[in-house]
Amino acid sequence: MTAHRAHPPVPEDLLVGLRRARDRIDRDYAQPLDLDDLAAVAGLSKYHFLRCFARTYGLTPHAYLTERRVERAQDLLRATNLTVTEICRLVGYESLGSFSSRFRQLVGSSPSQYQARWALTGAPRVPGCFVLMHGLSDRAIPE
Repeated sequence: MTAHRAHPPVPEDLLVGLRRARDRIDRDYAQPLDLDDLAAVAGLSKYHFLRCFARTYGLTPHAYLTERRVERAQDLLRATNLTVTEICRLVGYESLGSFSSRFRQLVGSSPSQYQARWALTGAPRVPGCFVLMHGLSDRAIPE
């Protein structure tokens, strides 16, 4: 039986670039982000960036981006009267099916079920038109 070798920690001088890339994901999660762009932000080759990001944050950049998008979708589903389709687009998904599948994987229910469950609490909801008109969303719904 061979012992599993732990990966050495990421060198400290790379952490600033990794944080910069993570901050970019946090800020621009609704935009298309690819590995090449994020690696450039970190100042690393894409595969080295991928390995270092996963070692540092416990998730690949894509998994981290997916979590940010789903977290924002949860916020919008709880607090607005926007449709699931509108929210799907606002958080950066082009496909409602992909969005719903990822949401269910991470949250344990469909976006519609999640929204309906929160609607039953009777909490006030921000009208979607207000969210879109006043820039409270992160991205305008494509025409």
